[in-house]
Amino acid sequence: MFSKIYDSIKNFIINNYKFLIAWIIIVVLFFYELPYVIYTPGGIVNLEERIVVDGEEDVTAGSLNMSYVSLVKGTIPMLLLSFVIPNWDILPSEEITREDESVDDLLELEKLYMTSSIDNATILAFREAGKELNITREVNNIVYIADEAKTDLEMYDELLSVDGKNLATIDELKAYVNTLNEGDTVSILVNRDGKEKECSAKIYNTTDGLKVGISFLTTYEYETIPKIEVTTKNSESGSSGGLMLSLAIYNAIADEDITKGRTIVGTGTIDINGSVGDIDGVKYKLLGASKKNAEIFLCPINNYEEAIEVKEEFNLDIDIYGVATFKEALEYLMNN
Repeated sequence: MFSKIYDSIKNFIINNYKFLIAWIIIVVLFFYELPYVIYTPGGIVNLEERIVVDGEEDVTAGSLNMSYVSLVKGTIPMLLLSFVIPNWDILPSEEITREDESVDDLLELEKLYMTSSIDNATILAFREAGKELNITREVNNIVYIADEAKTDLEMYDELLSVDGKNLATIDELKAYVNTLNEGDTVSILVNRDGKEKECSAKIYNTTDGLKVGISFLTTYEYETIPKIEVTTKNSESGSSGGLMLSLAIYNAIADEDITKGRTIVGTGTIDINGSVGDIDGVKYKLLGASKKNAEIFLCPINNYEEAIEVKEEFNLDIDIYGVATFKEALEYLMNN
């Protein structure tokens, strides 16, 4: 029996070897990933189309848009195209991922950062617009564990307490750790897969002070009046749309229209207190915005000089304004 199977397979290979070789080449070319990624100019997302406010109709004259970068995995055909297509830039994967982290791992983590960004933008916009919002739950998701950390914690554990203390921010965790001594062990209660689990971490010393080697990201559950829904696509991730999302939500629930009929594009992270954080890839985001005839480009103040250099290099017809806070961006749009 086995002899017949062997002969059958052998004959199939002999009769179809050209097809099999061609198929192997196609698989290698299009599916095998080299340790590189390719940044390309992206486009813009009209955020008014992603925000639904209960009982209210969108009457915005212009548009508030977030810009994005397109990230292409380093397959052989894509890498070859990058030598032909302008502004397709190759980067080693290690420059955008942590050690032992794949590009897919990075994208999964970026999904969580996007959730946090939406939460921050919503809470901030409702507060600034004087609308009702009630935070019902805070979730502290562990998003980083250092290689040198001595702990049985796992990525995406929900941190509940440290030595019985509820620590709401990473700064509170740092402050508490620095009241202890090197070599001490802290007890960390987490929610893992819906069950509480007692973990531990040993404190170690670094040039930056005492650490347990973890970091967490806060997401929120909340109720708003009016009710609001922000939709996203499976292909979208990251936190760099936070600034523009907070402005778009504000515009959707406030009385005035801050767009004044203009196409406004921007980028930048946002925290719950309204601080704007800098981002990577401003070149690709600005080029993508200019292709859509954007009139104004808002960016973090720390990315402003780079954005101006790109504008001058490519002779772009767009006004660029750097901001450090949500209020600065809002005041600029309202007064210009």
